[in-house]
Amino acid sequence: MKNYVQVIPYLVNEEMDQIDNEIPKGIKLIQAPEIWQVTKGKGVTVAILDTGCDINHPDLMERVVGGKNFTDDDSDNPAIYMDYAGHGTHVAGTIAATLNNEGVTGVAPEANLLIVKVLNKKGFGQYDWIIDGINFAIEQKVDIISMSLGGPTDHPKLYEAIKSAVNENILVVCAAGNEGDGNFSTDEFAYPGSYNEVISVGAIDLNRHSSDFTNSNNELDLVAPGEKILSTYLGGKYATLSGTSMAAPHASGALALIKIEANNYFDRELSEPELYAQLIKRTVPLGLSPKLEGNGLLYLTAPSYLAELFTQLKTSLTDY
Repeated sequence: MKNYVQVIPYLVNEEMDQIDNEIPKGIKLIQAPEIWQVTKGKGVTVAILDTGCDINHPDLMERVVGGKNFTDDDSDNPAIYMDYAGHGTHVAGTIAATLNNEGVTGVAPEANLLIVKVLNKKGFGQYDWIIDGINFAIEQKVDIISMSLGGPTDHPKLYEAIKSAVNENILVVCAAGNEGDGNFSTDEFAYPGSYNEVISVGAIDLNRHSSDFTNSNNELDLVAPGEKILSTYLGGKYATLSGTSMAAPHASGALALIKIEANNYFDRELSEPELYAQLIKRTVPLGLSPKLEGNGLLYLTAPSYLAELFTQLKTSLTDY
């Protein structure tokens, strides 16, 4: 039995020294820029449980509000949560890279990021590190926990920590895993992504086709872009990566926008189940098996899009 968790396996497609003010295609695909006139996620804090973060990256330095290291990197120093693997920095950029007319922009470019380093420079983490990281995020009263990590083992104490977070109205978003075979009739489970209490995110490519590597199972909630995703990387650079690790932060950033938008609409603080319902309301089916797409593709303008279609249909019927 494996007694560790690792970054959900991912592929580095390309590294780049510089990007000139680009909104990545995946972020456009989920319609995030259409929501920025309402909110960019200001006031929402997302805890990223990963390999740390390049906190000096020009697209991230304004977003990071703190963090803690739970790994054996840097002689166990809790105050150093720098990223040496690149994975956590890439995830952070997809969630909340600042809209600053240079580099790239994240889904929620004004959200706060709490960097919780639970995976070391090799991309591995002990279960105790993950559990302690979740508890730290709970103590810091974050709004969302994003975890692009996993292992094959159902770990009871990890599960209890996740349920504690959800009980505190924290939305927990997890990558579904990359052990898929492209066949929806076979199930692949990774944890914590397969726990019912988390929001499990599978991957599609930028043409809305299911990724061959994405896990398929009946716990999948939705899909988001996860192939050749452009985001921030080590040393102030940029890279395109592929994996469900890249899909999950699209949903985490989207929830930062949804939380503000929905709370303002209802004029109250929505609970975790209510916010989950608002997320699912913002999906569109792709015609795949539910085991491959869950409720469908994350699409933040789905409510207004469907309302417009219904209005057009009603007008057509009236004219008829």
